[in-house]
Amino acid sequence: MTAPASQPGILAAVPPCGLSLTFRLALEADPRPALARLREGFDPERGVIGFGEPLVRALGATVPGLRVFPSLSGPACSVPSTQAALWLLLRGEARGALFDAGERLKALLVPAFVLEDAMDTFLYDGGRDLTGYEDGTENPKDAAAIEAALAADGASFVAVQRWVHDLAHFNAHSPAERDAMIGRRRADNKELDDAPASAHVKRSAQESFEPPAFMLRRSMPWATAHEQGLEFIAFGHSPDAFEQVMRRMAGQEDGGGDALFTFSRPLTGGYYWCPPVKAGRLDLSLILP
Repeated sequence: MTAPASQPGILAAVPPCGLSLTFRLALEADPRPALARLREGFDPERGVIGFGEPLVRALGATVPGLRVFPSLSGPACSVPSTQAALWLLLRGEARGALFDAGERLKALLVPAFVLEDAMDTFLYDGGRDLTGYEDGTENPKDAAAIEAALAADGASFVAVQRWVHDLAHFNAHSPAERDAMIGRRRADNKELDDAPASAHVKRSAQESFEPPAFMLRRSMPWATAHEQGLEFIAFGHSPDAFEQVMRRMAGQEDGGGDALFTFSRPLTGGYYWCPPVKAGRLDLSLILP
């Protein structure tokens, strides 16, 4: 399902391959020419683009609701902020095509933007995290997905975090212990009625907040020669829902931590405004005359 005016990749299913890119603004650079080239040269069907508060501030513009990702800490955990100027998730069927798309994109953005990070992402086992558990089980569907993910004009806000897993530590636990950490049975994805309070499902249950903290997750696994984890990607009509959930997971609400932190930790964190689309192009009228 595609809502009018939204970037198509927000509501689309997770693709077979992705390329997650973050850019910082070069010192003393004027980003306007590069953004004009991006507006004309990027096809929104190829991925999702988000703009961070540092870039919007440099333009002298304002996007209501956009802010810097917060740095948080809790019992035996920390949640870093690595807020960048611009983030993109390129979507495709094959890594080779995404490499070419990434090179074309970088050519549009230089010299005003400097690539800080690039990570290949992929669909794993039909939509599971590398732990083997289904990801995004409680995603809203159809009209509820549109309501959760999109603002009235079709824009969205996205929270992006890279989590690194210690899979050896996680898999050293028994199946029952692993299920208790997640709060679901890996075998059939059924939620455990007797899961402990620290279970990830219980700590992050979107309907348990007031107001409910519904968001649309489009996360993808990643892996290098030495590390692996999840590129967590969650869209919302504001960053508020994600932040509510993240604060509870970190234990800021009641001092209780999420079992997820016993085998995984976030390395990055950023909020980005994903502008709507007009006539097949990014609508940057809010930040770029």
